[in-house]
This record gives sequence, C-alpha cells and structure tokens, in this order.
Amino acid sequence: MGRCIIVAAGDLTVGSVKVNDDDLVIAVDGGLGYCSVLELEPDLILGDFDSVSEQEKEAIELLKAQIPERIIQLPDVKDDTDTLAAIRIGLENGYDRFLIYAGTGGRLEHTFANIQCLLYLKNHNAVGYLMDGSGMICVLQNEEVKLKDNLEGYLSLFSLGKEARGVTIRGMKYELEDTTITNDFPVGISNEFIGQEALVKVEDGELLMIINYVSE
Repeated sequence: MGRCIIVAAGDLTVGSVKVNDDDLVIAVDGGLGYCSVLELEPDLILGDFDSVSEQEKEAIELLKAQIPERIIQLPDVKDDTDTLAAIRIGLENGYDRFLIYAGTGGRLEHTFANIQCLLYLKNHNAVGYLMDGSGMICVLQNEEVKLKDNLEGYLSLFSLGKEARGVTIRGMKYELEDTTITNDFPVGISNEFIGQEALVKVEDGELLMIINYVSE
C-alpha cells in the first residue's frame, strides 16, 4: 500500500512532491491550485471550496460534469475540517501513512487543527506528517523512533497531554533519560543534531515532534 498525499490550503513551502503509482493524492479545497503549481494530478478533489479562485471553481464544475467520482463536495457547515475529511477517506481506502503538504501557515487555528489530525491518525493505527520545505511535524505515541545521523538542524518536543512520561533522548546535544515532560513548560525546544543517530522515546503519552532542517 502506498501513501495518502494530501495537499491542503495553508502555505506551500515545497517546490515538488514525489508521487508513486500506488499513492492516493487528494487536493483539499484551495490545495487544488497548489497541485497545478506542483504539476500533480489529484485523484480526488475535496472541500466546501470556500478558498478556491473563481477560475478553479469553474474548473471544478467542469470536472463534476466529466468525472463526478473525483469531486467530493462538502457542506459549508460540518464538524470535520476539510483536511480531516480527506484523512477519513484515506483511512477508508486502507492507507496508513499520510503526508500532508501546505498544512501549516496561514491561519493559526488551521495549523493547530492539522496537528490534532496527526493525533487522530495515531489513534486510528496510522501515521501522519505535516511536510514543510524546512522540516516536518509528527506525533509520537507510546513509541520510540530513530533519526538518521546525517540530519542537521533542530528537534523540538512538546507534550500534547497533561504530561508525557518516560521521555528519553539520546544522540543529540541535550540528552534526557526517562523524564516527564509536561504541557506547561517547553523544556524540549530546539535540541540540536550532532552527526549521530538519535533516538527519541516516550513510554506513556503523546509528543509533538517538530524537526527543522538546516541545509548548507
């Protein structure tokens, strides 16, 4: 199974997106315009279309007539955000790895909602990444990950619940061993990669992990 690639309507900070034959590409509302920039052909176009241009609205109406199965019109009033609706479709189609582009920037509440979507994916046996031209964001839940030794830049960790217990960081400038991180003290910000394979572990809880790359 490939990946579900979601192009949202936040700030586009990448110049290209690699798509494989078995990937599902979903353009979310104003993300349709970004697909044109990225030269992507979305498999599905979804949204209430409140953030698309008039030209894009005309294109959507034309596609509705020609290939209606590719257009999913959402109501203006709904509980799910457009991005969460796209995630649900990806899960229903069996995908368990999600890459979300243009999911940050713009209105802060939309960025925060997309962070919550990462936790939603974890709670549904999937993993999601908010992809950015200078890094990525993901959620760790009762797990450990290893990070390659060629990374340069910064790593920050934030507890998404009241506390995250058993947090361990190894192979970075600032190390932790079996520590509790709370959601009211940002002790995990701006750690530095040092050319070693790094390990990040949380035994009980959820951590938001933000990586900002530095390129020469």
